[in-house]
Amino acid sequence: MRQNPQRRAALLDAAIEVLAREGSRGLTLRAVDAEAGVPTGTASNYFANRGQLLVQILHRTRERLTPDAGELAGPLDTKVLLGRLLGRIRRERSVHTAVLELRLEATRRPELQAELSAFLAEELEENIAWHLDAGLPGDRMGVALVYFAMQGLIVDDLTIPALLEAHPVDDLLGVMVERLLPERPAG
Repeated sequence: MRQNPQRRAALLDAAIEVLAREGSRGLTLRAVDAEAGVPTGTASNYFANRGQLLVQILHRTRERLTPDAGELAGPLDTKVLLGRLLGRIRRERSVHTAVLELRLEATRRPELQAELSAFLAEELEENIAWHLDAGLPGDRMGVALVYFAMQGLIVDDLTIPALLEAHPVDDLLGVMVERLLPERPAG
């Protein structure tokens, strides 16, 4: 397998675009080559098979969706952080759409489901630990509830944004934080 990290990242970014646009059935190594503008067969030099490609796409999505340090600096406010998360998702629509496609594909591929389950469980634990370590309001269960609520809001925002028109997202985020993450008592 080839080891050029820049080429691998470009192929994975192309795969994300194909997956988001065409769905799982449209994701082939040949389609990735075409999207990346590289000679046919290039992707097969980097990924042994489609299953390996799917797993590596998953890891590339985390790289692309991880906030930069500036987004997490300064006085921390959960509502603001959730708004920034939604903004990142909107800027990187194809990345999150690809994650949704991976979730659907995992319902048909046990090996991908195992990988995705472990991946998302680790992500959730990291999010909970970061939130609590940052001293933000709420407890472990509240942070988990916000995570799952945000997943639903993100799916609706990506797939049927008109549904949210009657419910301003900024207001929803404020109520979510207020109700699910009450201030912890001092002491």
